[in-house]
Formats: sequence, C-alpha cells, structure tokens
Amino acid sequence: QVQLVESGGDLVQPGGSLRLSCAVSGSDYRTYYMGWYRQAPGKQRELVATVAANGLINYADSVKGRFTISRDDTKNTLHLQMNSLKLEDTAVYYCYAYIARSNYWGQGTQVTVSS
Repeated sequence: QVQLVESGGDLVQPGGSLRLSCAVSGSDYRTYYMGWYRQAPGKQRELVATVAANGLINYADSVKGRFTISRDDTKNTLHLQMNSLKLEDTAVYYCYAYIARSNYWGQGTQVTVSS
C-alpha cells in the first residue's frame, strides 16, 4: 500500500519561510513523477511545482523565484522550500506521486500565511 505523508505546514507571517516534506512508502517501484499541489478555500486544487525522475522541474508562475522543489530518491522524499510567503499562498498543500501507472495523494498539510 503506497502512502504519502506530508509534514511541515504551519502558521507563518508574510515574508516568512517554510519547508514542506513528503515521505513516500510502500512502493517497490521508482517514483516517476512527483509534485506539490495546493487548494485554497473555495478554489480548485492547483499545481504548485512538479519534478520528474529525469530532473525536469515545472513551477506555477505564481511561485517562480520563491519556491524550490527537490526530491531525494535515495530516501523517497520530496521537499518544497517556500520563501517570501504571501497571504495568497495560504492553502492546504498536497503531495502527489505517479508510481507504476497509478496516482497517489497525501492527506495534505495546512499552510497559513497571516500577520
């Protein structure tokens, strides 16, 4: 049973930083594609950043230059370093992985940016 467990969400002031982590367990297959998505209240879930097994990275325009996604395949983990956080970054952040032709999601971690 594949599981994705996020951690690192918190309450932070505007301009602050947070680092999210996602641990993937239960799979004997290589994780081909991983990413972070977020969903704010009343809005649809949206892509934040993705990273493929070949290292190809994609960011949403709204986070470019502020967020950095990284993966450690030796530990089966995914990270999202978030700097210069804005009020509009407030959302539940979800970890996503595509493994052996199946989609997997974590339970989400809350990030709240507020003064």
